[in-house]
Amino acid sequence: MAEYTREEIIKKLQDSSKDMSTLYTQTFINYTGKTTDTKEKYTEVIAVWLLNNINLLYKIKKITRLSSYKVDSHDGRHRSPTVAIYNQGSLNILGKVLDYQTPLKNEQDDKAGKIDIVSYNKDIKTVYLLELKNEDNEETMLSCVLKIFTHLRILDTDKFLFDFGLPKDTKIKASPLVFFNGSQYKEMVEGNNKFLKQLMDKLDIEPFYIIKNSNYYAIV
Repeated sequence: MAEYTREEIIKKLQDSSKDMSTLYTQTFINYTGKTTDTKEKYTEVIAVWLLNNINLLYKIKKITRLSSYKVDSHDGRHRSPTVAIYNQGSLNILGKVLDYQTPLKNEQDDKAGKIDIVSYNKDIKTVYLLELKNEDNEETMLSCVLKIFTHLRILDTDKFLFDFGLPKDTKIKASPLVFFNGSQYKEMVEGNNKFLKQLMDKLDIEPFYIIKNSNYYAIV
């Protein structure tokens, strides 16, 4: 991978800030390593800039999906960790798994992805929008955070709750769901990520860590 100065990373951010809904798709969000001049982690430089320009993230526009967010064709027959979690029915503290690959687009040209997993803990009236990363995935935690936060901003929350038959006062939380001892977990536990953690606190993003025992997935 090429190496960059602090200002070069900031220039990439400024250029990409014209459409914050696609920021998480930019290659530099997954850069690892440190700037050549200030020796700061790329992700920390990005996190500081986002903290100083936090209003831009909150300007990501909602997309109202006219079709239902709950797609009847999701039958759990595909083979993937996402579908396996859906088929097991629950994720302990995250509650009942309601859906997977929940669409956000209204029109084909909309710049919006899908929510990997939706779960609901009825005891605390909280629905979780989860961005699942496979065990061998090496994307940065910053990338995971920006992606699921973007999904939350795009989501028409009132219609989403209606489509899933959930109470209007249900709290909605957006969270990365990554493997215990995986790349993102190690990044958070072993790395110096002061500003990334501050950004996550500011955006109210809490990661959850998952393990697989035999064919069962659980939060640790």
